[in-house]
Amino acid sequence: MAWKTLDDMDLNGKRVLVRVDINVPVENGRVTDATRIARIVPTVNDILAKGGHPMLIAHFGRPKGKVVLDMTLRVCVPVLEEKLGRKVRFVETLDAAENLTEEARSADVLLLENIRFHPGEEANDPEFAARLAALGDVYCNDAFSASHRAHASTEGLARLLPSCAGRLMQAELEALEAALGRPARPVMAVVGGAKVSTKLELLGNLVEKVDSLVIGGGMANTFLAAQGIDVGKSLCEHEMADTAREIIAKAQATGCEIILPTDVVIAREFKEGADNETVPATECPEDAMILDAGPQSVARIVTALETAKTLIWNGPLGAFEIAPFDTATNAAASRAAELSAEGTLVSVAGGGDTVAALNKAGAADRFTYISTAGGAFLEWMEGKLLPGVAALDMAA
Repeated sequence: MAWKTLDDMDLNGKRVLVRVDINVPVENGRVTDATRIARIVPTVNDILAKGGHPMLIAHFGRPKGKVVLDMTLRVCVPVLEEKLGRKVRFVETLDAAENLTEEARSADVLLLENIRFHPGEEANDPEFAARLAALGDVYCNDAFSASHRAHASTEGLARLLPSCAGRLMQAELEALEAALGRPARPVMAVVGGAKVSTKLELLGNLVEKVDSLVIGGGMANTFLAAQGIDVGKSLCEHEMADTAREIIAKAQATGCEIILPTDVVIAREFKEGADNETVPATECPEDAMILDAGPQSVARIVTALETAKTLIWNGPLGAFEIAPFDTATNAAASRAAELSAEGTLVSVAGGGDTVAALNKAGAADRFTYISTAGGAFLEWMEGKLLPGVAALDMAA
C-alpha cells in the first residue's frame, strides 16, 4: 500500500486535523490507563516541530450521535497536557471550532469534543465531513484502532484533504506488513480465546498465510472435540465441529501445520489454585474441565518458536486470568519475548486479552510490536481492507 507519512507533508503554518484514539478507561472522572494518550505524543510533537497546528479529533464511548455529558473528552485534557508537556485548549462544539480566533487556531494543541456526539460522524455524512475538512489544511490519521470504521473522521476526511498517517498508524501498518504482508519465513501464528465462532475468518485467512498455527484456549477444545476427543465439561462449541474439520482440511491443503494440545491441565473447579492435574489430551475425565495446555504442549510450541522468523499472536493459551492456568501462556510468551529481544524473531501481537496476557507474563515490552487496536487488528489479520487505511492509500 502507498500511504504518506508526516515526513512527506509540508506542515509549516498548516492547520492539521489529527484523528487519534484516546478512548481510555475512566473511573470517577479520572483516566485510569493513559497508554493510548501516551502513544499519540510522537505524532503531535512531530507536527508541532514541523510548524503545524494540530487539532485532535477523537471519540469516547458510544453516544450514538447525541451529546452525552458522561462521555465528554474534557476528562482527557489534564493527562494530555501532562504527556505533551504543553497547554491543550478544549473546543466544546463544532460551532466553536468554526469560529475560533486566529490566536486560538494557533494555540499549541486543540482538542475537539467527542466527534461521536454528531450523527454525521458514524454515518460518514459527506456534508459533515466537508464541515470538518473546512477546519484544517491537512489530515493526519493516527487512529489505526478506529480505522476499520468508515466514519467521517476516519474515511471521509482523507478524501477531502491532503492526507497522511501519523507515527502510531505508521508503526502499526509497518508492523502488520512485516507480519503478514512480506514476512520472513517460517511464519507462526498463535490464536487463542474462548470461541472458534468469533475467529472463523481469522483462522481461515491465517491457514493460507502462515506455516504453523497454534490453537489454544477454549478454541482448542472445539478442535479436539471435532476429532472425536472427549473434552468433558470444558468450554467447547460442539456445534462448530464441522467448521473446525474444514479448517483442518484447508490447513492440510495449504501446508500449514496446526498445533493442538497433546497434554492438558484439568480441574473440577474454575477458581484460583483449584486442585488440578495434567493428563493426555485424549484422557479428560467426564467431570473435568480443560483449563490450560500441558508441559509437553508448551515444549512443542517453544520448539516451533525457535525455528520461526515471524510470530503473530492473538489470544491466550489457557485461562490466563487465574493461576495456575496461566502457565502455558506465560511460558510460551516469555520464550517468544526472549527470541524477539535476541533479534531472531519478529513478533507482533494484538487484541484486548492478548495484551493483558502478555503484560501478565511480563513479556509485552520485549515483543517487536504490540497493537493497541482490538477490532481493527483482528480485521487486518482476517485479510480485510480497513476503510480508514484504504482512504489514505487512495489519497496518496
